Amino acid sequence: MRPDGWSLAALSIATLVLLPVVAVLWIAFQGGLQIWPHLLSTTLPRYVGNTLLLMIGVGMLTAAVGTGAAWLVTLYRFPGRNWLQWALLLPMAVPAYVGAYALVDFLEYPGVVQRGLRALFGWQSARDYWFPEVRTRGAAILVLSGALYPYVYLLTRAAFREQSGAVFEVAQALGADAWSRFFRVGLPLARPAIAAGAAVVMMETVNDFGAVDYFAVQTLTTGIFSLWLQAGDLPGAAQLSVCILVVIVVLVTLEKASRRHARTHASARAFRPVVPQPLRGWKAWSATLACLLPFLGGFVLPVGVLLSNSFDAQQWVEPGLALALIHSLAVGGAAAAICVALGVVMVYGARLSSRRLPVLLLPVTAIGYAVPGAVLGIGVLIPLAALDNAVADAVLWITGRDPGLLLTGTAAALVLAYSVRFFAVGQGTADAAMARISPSLPMAARSLGRSSGGALASVHLPLTRTSLGAALLLVFVDCVKELPATLLLRPFSFDTLATRVHAKASLENLSEAAPAALTITLVGLVATALLARTSR
Repeated sequence: MRPDGWSLAALSIATLVLLPVVAVLWIAFQGGLQIWPHLLSTTLPRYVGNTLLLMIGVGMLTAAVGTGAAWLVTLYRFPGRNWLQWALLLPMAVPAYVGAYALVDFLEYPGVVQRGLRALFGWQSARDYWFPEVRTRGAAILVLSGALYPYVYLLTRAAFREQSGAVFEVAQALGADAWSRFFRVGLPLARPAIAAGAAVVMMETVNDFGAVDYFAVQTLTTGIFSLWLQAGDLPGAAQLSVCILVVIVVLVTLEKASRRHARTHASARAFRPVVPQPLRGWKAWSATLACLLPFLGGFVLPVGVLLSNSFDAQQWVEPGLALALIHSLAVGGAAAAICVALGVVMVYGARLSSRRLPVLLLPVTAIGYAVPGAVLGIGVLIPLAALDNAVADAVLWITGRDPGLLLTGTAAALVLAYSVRFFAVGQGTADAAMARISPSLPMAARSLGRSSGGALASVHLPLTRTSLGAALLLVFVDCVKELPATLLLRPFSFDTLATRVHAKASLENLSEAAPAALTITLVGLVATALLARTSR
């Protein structure tokens, strides 16, 4: 039996998403193992150790901060709660590498803190006092946690709100105090959401390059850049990428295993919305402070430092900034449109096709979101180069002229990497949105003579327009903030906002990096506001 069009479309999309991962594995096995004795005796233990410590540290800190904040704003009323429950989402708008630049500028010798200490105590130089080192692994953990805790907070707050208030009322009636209700009732019920959020946070930690590079913390991701760009060893970089893929697979497997036997659903008959209980006195102000600190560290501090470094109007009218903005809008917009469009085709095809193949491929295509950008950079480059060479050979054979490389070293490589990396956002949003549509509506359209494509255009797309628009914006913002893959794949003299911030800040010139960083943050704020509105 010949496969239908929807099955072929699903297979094509899955191939596009999985090809970079397969390419990385192929390159890794093509290369020899001669570099590994050197790595094992020198840098690899440090790469692995730092990566694991960062993952554990950031995972634990974000789980504690996100869960605690979600518990407080859901179960209690205290001063500032109404605006803090949305303000706690704002650090999602600030990339971790921007937070790293801001923290260093704030705390290092020329920064506000040490200048204030010298003025207050009359110190003349750094020899007169001791100040802790800023560019450390601990500082990297703090910065990454400040930027990533909203992932845990958002999921955990939704989990607490979806539980019946009767559960907590019964626990209180049985004599459980506030701490007992949290540890014995709330925490077990929210464990799947906490695990899912912490898993996403740890994957983003592995993916990070800008912050750890600025803090001089050598991880597996920085090792890929060193092996490829400095040592020129692409197979060695691919083999190091396989190590990252193994870490990601283990992480996802552990997260799935932790939720395998969990049963956290509430009885529909006993469901009552959670009613926040008022806190008074020092407890109320302690709750306010506990929720205020993550917001101050994750959003107010970096944005305040950026604003203080952006008073030079000349930096805002530089041609390089405008060009970087145009590049970011172009490649981010193209990738966002591709992600959402292919996600709709994939999900609609899986729902419409009578074959199992599209349904089986649907979850597989989300793997790109778990693959770090540095790994995708390697995986995208090789298939594109092979395609370019094949096309060039064909054109040379037909016309006698060599057209050169058509895709490799162009913005098309960036668009492909972004599309693979963030396809899961478009696909997941389309799947959730279409699941809310009553099956009778498209059936009615088909009974009136509409084709499957016509039913998609006249029924599904209008009803899912809001969700798909949100997905389009979220993917676009992720593309604007993306740094590792952009650094590896961008054409020569092709700056985006993210690479401009990285280049200027690496030269210790935050005043020139501030306009681009603030532009990224502003784009992220728009997406965060939309996310907050849709999560009400």
